[in-house]
Amino acid sequence: MPNITLSVEKEVIKKVRKIAIDKDTTLTAMVRDFLRSVADRDMQEKERSVQKLLETFMRCSRDMGKRTWKREELYDRQ
Repeated sequence: MPNITLSVEKEVIKKVRKIAIDKDTTLTAMVRDFLRSVADRDMQEKERSVQKLLETFMRCSRDMGKRTWKREELYDRQ
């Protein structure tokens, strides 16, 4: 697992370490869980956006019938 380096105020680290102890975890685990939750939320937002787009396509799509033309015919310039 890769490591990262963060700069955080000393007082914040002290407070969060106390919280971690109360929760029977570590500061590192709390940071890891937080970053994972940010990534998960982002993925969920993207999935919701894709789902909305698909629903819009389904709602606005129309059956155009069987294609009776060829692509080349559309560009025939005689």
